[in-house]
Amino acid sequence: MSPSETTEPWPDPASVTHVAALGGGVIGQSWTALFLAAGKSVALYDPDPTAEQRVREAIERAWPVLHELGLAAESRPSDKLTVCDDPRAAVEGADFVQESVPERLEIKDGLYELIEPVLGEATLVASSASGLTLSELQRGWNDPARLVLGHPFNPPHLIPLVEVMGNERTDPRAVPWARRFYETLGKVTIEVMREVPGHVANRLQAALWREAIHLVNEGVASVEGVDTAVSAGPGLRWAAMGPTLLFHLGAGEGGLAAFCDRYSESFNRWWDDLGDPRLDPSTVERLVLGLAQAKGDASVEDLAEQRDALIQSFIMAKR
Repeated sequence: MSPSETTEPWPDPASVTHVAALGGGVIGQSWTALFLAAGKSVALYDPDPTAEQRVREAIERAWPVLHELGLAAESRPSDKLTVCDDPRAAVEGADFVQESVPERLEIKDGLYELIEPVLGEATLVASSASGLTLSELQRGWNDPARLVLGHPFNPPHLIPLVEVMGNERTDPRAVPWARRFYETLGKVTIEVMREVPGHVANRLQAALWREAIHLVNEGVASVEGVDTAVSAGPGLRWAAMGPTLLFHLGAGEGGLAAFCDRYSESFNRWWDDLGDPRLDPSTVERLVLGLAQAKGDASVEDLAEQRDALIQSFIMAKR
């Protein structure tokens, strides 16, 4: 029997009651809040001795929104969080593991080396990695059959999207199982079918930001102006539907074929004129200055609260 083949049947994703969260940073905090809201018990590992306080404070902040969205059955955070100082203790007995440690391969490799021998035969591990590829993550495993990419969008307790990916070294049951599990938490999943840096959604936002930076660099609009053009314009439509479907609607009864016939020349011209800036020191300085002028005295905490309140209202409206 190969290492990838297990005799133990995998649990029904809806029956998972205990999960491990590896990493207590911004992403790990958010995942932990969501898992607790779904009624799971959570074993959290983070080597930072101050992590427990930070995570519990983050859960307290997230809980009212989770409760209002119907994702948390209880009005107050549960007491089902255990904080461990050893990742092996955190994953022991877990039905599912969400790994969200810093995106440095040496850190992830060392973590995987520790946890792989103590994982249950049917325990799936999903990495939140956004910049690293699945094949890079697999190098830290003897048998990566139960490792998948489970990349959320920040903040994971609010944004529904999770990008899930496996490859030829992944157990064929793993991706469907992970998608079903995430969906029991209220997430919306897509499968990344071929490995590319940045997966899907990150590449889309990188493409948009590249052109946003180009427009600022060329003096076409300010940082605030470009951001407003997105949030008050196409961003509102994108919150409802994806770009291809929206363009399908943009031509009326003729649909996408008519839209392409009508606007192909325009789009080809725009694409030929798109910029290719780099985040060099002068560009970063220009963006930071422009952002400072736009946000005024608003703190990161105030802006995050504003963002989360708006996201909450969008989610409620889409329902």
